[in-house]
Amino acid sequence: MKKLAYIDGLKGIGALMVYFCHFVFAFYYAAYSLQPESSHTASQIETAIGKTPLNLLYSGNAAVCLFLVFSGFVLCLSYFSVRDKKRLGVSAWKRYFRLAPMILIANTLIFVLMSLGLYRNAETAVITKSEAWFAGFNQFQPNFLQMLYESLIGCFLQGTNDYNGVLWTIPYLFWGALVVYLATFLVGENRFRYVAYGVMLLVSLTTDIYFAGVFLGFAASDFFCTQKKGMKLWNRYWVLPLLAFVLGVYLLSYPSIGVDMAGTIYAPLPPAYTVIYHMAGAAGLLLGVLGLPGLQRFFAKKPFCFLGDISYSLYLLHFPVVATFSCWFFLGLHEKLGYHLTVGLDFFCTTALVLLAAWAGRRYLEPVSGVLERGIQRLFQRRKP
Repeated sequence: MKKLAYIDGLKGIGALMVYFCHFVFAFYYAAYSLQPESSHTASQIETAIGKTPLNLLYSGNAAVCLFLVFSGFVLCLSYFSVRDKKRLGVSAWKRYFRLAPMILIANTLIFVLMSLGLYRNAETAVITKSEAWFAGFNQFQPNFLQMLYESLIGCFLQGTNDYNGVLWTIPYLFWGALVVYLATFLVGENRFRYVAYGVMLLVSLTTDIYFAGVFLGFAASDFFCTQKKGMKLWNRYWVLPLLAFVLGVYLLSYPSIGVDMAGTIYAPLPPAYTVIYHMAGAAGLLLGVLGLPGLQRFFAKKPFCFLGDISYSLYLLHFPVVATFSCWFFLGLHEKLGYHLTVGLDFFCTTALVLLAAWAGRRYLEPVSGVLERGIQRLFQRRKP
């Protein structure tokens, strides 16, 4: 099947949103907490923005839901296009080797930065009023064996993320993918397979809802590839995907803090269901994009495709940049330039550095996974009688 550039573009947007989230939480924590005492402006504009759909730009939880749904969507596209079960087995055994090398590289970099004492987030958090969130990261004595365990085993089995906070999502990207490959192998050609998909979703809702993101994306990809008549109707009645997209954006933009929504457009929604709203919003946005060619062309534009191409490295590498360079920049200049100008310049420089690091990671580091996969494949082929 032809690569769907707009899907990659949306994955890239999700990764960029995670970076925006961490930068905003570090320097304007009131935009998340909605607490006036955390504000840095007399007008408390941070809290006002945090109660509007603009908070979607830095909603980390919504971004993760987007990333999981769109990752689930692309897992079995090649299978549904050719119906070759061998591809499922190959994809399954490659999954670990596709994820692990870049995680190890990123964690090794973090280990070095911590060993050199370059993490400045704790002292920065005192000034930025983000102690509740930013101060606690990486405040321990680094241990190389501990780092290796987290990189190669812990983050996959338990979501261990002491060195790199974003690794809590790895079990969903790893085990969720393996469950999808197994389900496709077992019932991928059965006409009642959507019942099995429904069971998978129900189990995830009662155990760990983040797995639902991968399963929702996978079910949508099956329908997209195999139900041509259904997709034709979905595209014809364009108002339906448009409503799905608008509703998806609305639910995705529900403030992550999930409290104090009185007087906002989110007041009709009962609180305490933030993850459900974000997951449903990600699914709605996907369904909307699948039915609207105009949105597909928009999200397939080169800047978004670039973000999609570097999304994995961007996701893994951005936080150590924020906790080191961004903090160093802020601590060195905020007394001379003032708080807001310093943060603005810091954001510009950090964004450039993060994108450069992600590009370099994609070009020079991620290919290590491919080399490792091919090496292991050749090893097994030589052992065959």
